[in-house]
Amino acid sequence: MIRNKEQIREAMKPIRAFILDMDGTIYLGNALFPYTRSFLDMVKQSGRAYYFFTNNSSKDVKTYIDKLHTMGIDIEQQQMMISTHVILRWLKEHHAGKRVYVVGTPALQAEFQRHGWQLDEEHPDIVVLGFDTTLTYDKLSKACHFIREGAAYYGVNPDLNCPMENDTFIPDCGSMARLIEASTGRYPEFFGKPSPKTLEYIIGETTLAAEQIAIIGDRLYTDIAVADHSAVTSILVMSGETKEADIEKSEVKPDIVIEDIGELAKLL
Repeated sequence: MIRNKEQIREAMKPIRAFILDMDGTIYLGNALFPYTRSFLDMVKQSGRAYYFFTNNSSKDVKTYIDKLHTMGIDIEQQQMMISTHVILRWLKEHHAGKRVYVVGTPALQAEFQRHGWQLDEEHPDIVVLGFDTTLTYDKLSKACHFIREGAAYYGVNPDLNCPMENDTFIPDCGSMARLIEASTGRYPEFFGKPSPKTLEYIIGETTLAAEQIAIIGDRLYTDIAVADHSAVTSILVMSGETKEADIEKSEVKPDIVIEDIGELAKLL
C-alpha cells in the first residue's frame, strides 16, 4: 500500500487508462469537486485515457453523460460505463428470452427494455434488484413473492450506501438486498464492482492489458475490491465514504492511497 508521492509517480508510469468512480470520487451529489477538471485535463495532456464507471444503477448512461455535461465535462458514450450494462451483457448470454421483474427506477426499467427484455410483474423468470430510489412496499412484496416461488435473483450493485453532500448517505442497492434477504433468506449475486464480471467488462471495453489500467474510487468494498488479486492498480481516494479507520479494519487493501484526484493529478 503506497502513500509516498514519488512512489505513486513511479507507479503511474505504465498506466494508460484511468477508470474513475463518480460519487465520492469526482463529485458528491450534484457538487463537482474543484479539482476534477484539472485531473481530467492532466490525464489527456499525458496521452492517457479516462473512463467513468458507476455502480449507481438508478440512472442510465444518457443521464450520467448529461449530468457531466452540466458540470462542464463532455465525454463520448463509450467513456461512460455503468453496472447495469455488466448485468445486461451477462443475462443476454445466460438467460436470453426470459421474463424479468426489475425492482428499480423507471430509468433502470427503460434500460432493460432498450436491450430487448420483456418486463413482467406477474410471472417473471428472473428478479433483478437495482438501486431503487422509487422503492415501494408493493415492489418489495412482489419481489419477495417471486423469489420465494423460485425465480432467479440477481442484484445490479452491492453498495450499502450512496454518498451525498455534507457527508451524508442514503441506502443503496445492497441495503435493499439485505431487507429482501431478511424476508426470503436469499441474497443475490451482484454484477457491479467488485464482481469479477465487472473487471472483465472494463478490460474488454478499454482493450488494454490489466497492467495498463488503474481504477480510482472511494470505497474499499467495491472500487478497490474489484481490482483485488489482479494486475489492475487500485487507487483509494479519501474524498468519499472511506475513513482511515476503515482501511485498518479492511481485509481488502488498495495499492495506492491518496487524498483525492487533485493530488494524483500532480503526479502524472
